[in-house]
Amino acid sequence: MTMNETGGEATFADLGLRPELLQVLSALGYEEPTPIQREAIPPLVEGRDLLGQAATGTGKTAAFALPVLQRMAGPGAAGPVTLVLVPTRELAIQVSEAFHRYGREMGARVLPIYGGAPIGRQLQALKRGVDVVVATPGRALDHIGRGTLDLESLRTVVLDEADEMLDMGFADDIEAILASTPEDRQTVLFSATLPPRIDGIARRHLNDPVRIEMGHKAAEGGQTTPLVEQSAYLVARAHKPAALGRLLDIEAPAAAIVFCRTRDEVDQLTETMNGRGHRAEALHGGMDQEQRDRVMSRVRGGTADLLIATDVAARGLDIEQLTHVVNYNVPSAPEAYVHRIGRVGRAGREGVALTLAEPREHRMLKAIERVTGQRISVERLPTVADLQARRMELTRAALEECLLQDDLGPFHVVVESLTDEFDLMEVALAAVKLAHESSGAALDEQEIPEVAPRTVDKGRGRREAGPGRERAARAPAGGMARLFFSLGRSAGIRPQDLVGAIAGESSLSGRDIGAIEIADRFSLVEVPQDAADEVIAALRRTTIKGRRPTVRRERDMRERR
Repeated sequence: MTMNETGGEATFADLGLRPELLQVLSALGYEEPTPIQREAIPPLVEGRDLLGQAATGTGKTAAFALPVLQRMAGPGAAGPVTLVLVPTRELAIQVSEAFHRYGREMGARVLPIYGGAPIGRQLQALKRGVDVVVATPGRALDHIGRGTLDLESLRTVVLDEADEMLDMGFADDIEAILASTPEDRQTVLFSATLPPRIDGIARRHLNDPVRIEMGHKAAEGGQTTPLVEQSAYLVARAHKPAALGRLLDIEAPAAAIVFCRTRDEVDQLTETMNGRGHRAEALHGGMDQEQRDRVMSRVRGGTADLLIATDVAARGLDIEQLTHVVNYNVPSAPEAYVHRIGRVGRAGREGVALTLAEPREHRMLKAIERVTGQRISVERLPTVADLQARRMELTRAALEECLLQDDLGPFHVVVESLTDEFDLMEVALAAVKLAHESSGAALDEQEIPEVAPRTVDKGRGRREAGPGRERAARAPAGGMARLFFSLGRSAGIRPQDLVGAIAGESSLSGRDIGAIEIADRFSLVEVPQDAADEVIAALRRTTIKGRRPTVRRERDMRERR
């Protein structure tokens, strides 16, 4: 682990980053580098090749983006100096936005290139000149073939989520792209797993790389405890505030701490949770000691029941009444997770640890399980019906407590006057309704959409039909449409080839694609009904295994015979 001269963990300033980058990082609220950033930034700044094992959520985008920007001499060259290859258009947009944020003070010119976007705008931007291109492999190879993506000035190539690119069938495209780049380039490869195919690419294309593996160091014994109940919920980023509010309403913690990555996220989430009726306080490195003391006094005094904090600000805190720890994002390293959940379940007390994971972060949960040796159960988010039932339970509990206190004498006159006109049960029901609604239980809630882990399904629901075997007539899954592809096993087509083509050229991701069946001369793929026409239009402009397929909605079996 990189240390500074005083013996503490390295800061961004200790990593030697230029002032423009430090200024932007400070403005964004990043307080210290994550483990992958501490290990990767120094060798990358020196120009070394790097092979890194790190999942989404570890901060790896900044781990390669900051060194790229650090080494950038400034805008001027027509051709890009950096090419970042990613598996999906979604990730291309996210990585491009990160480069824009970090490089805004330097005037860095960044262009995302992916299927489904107007190619005319991409051509115009490339002609004007860009510094960093973030692309899906298929679209990058298309531009290279057109002669519109000039790689002569390229100094760095980054393969991000390399294992997923291979799973999606981009191996040949990656090899062709790397063959078109200068031999003296710097090559950076990040992958959540390191199967033999990844090692093969590293041996062929990386020169004496620095190797970094995050999430495989054994945790120290005794840091975790069976008294902490651990669970996780898969939530799309846009719905995370609502999901957090729903979980807090269901769990009703005596006191909880919510960990966020940045100061800005802490401030925004604190405002959102207060708007939902929680008594939330923010705690981060941008606050002076007097402000921190006031916050902790309110939490310990019970006037605040929700503390939203960064890891740095929460170090050393011991809140006796704390019952819940919430990871608003999957922690950047398993060790950080261990430290966070260790704040509950102390001194024999039971505690609950909840984690909100985006679909792409699902694999990081598995890495945490391997290190801690404990299972993190992935649960279904509570529904509106679950929330209503829980609120009714809380109303009943509050009424029961009130009845046991035996201080209801002053209200006898009210009940007696009402029972002259109404039945006693009706009076009780009206009182319960008022108590229930006054607790906020009548809030208008909406269902939070369920999401699936961001993985490529290599087996279930995706198969090849045997030679001569007649496919059973089967209706597509609900909400799905089945598309016919004129290429099959005889053309060397595999499920990952079809997934890669669809995800690379349309707005769909691998998790959106349903069952795949591959016969000798054709293939059938299930996609969401409302995206079927988009997929058909997008794939008319691309090739699969060097051949341009006919793609249309599946016709009735009798029409094909």
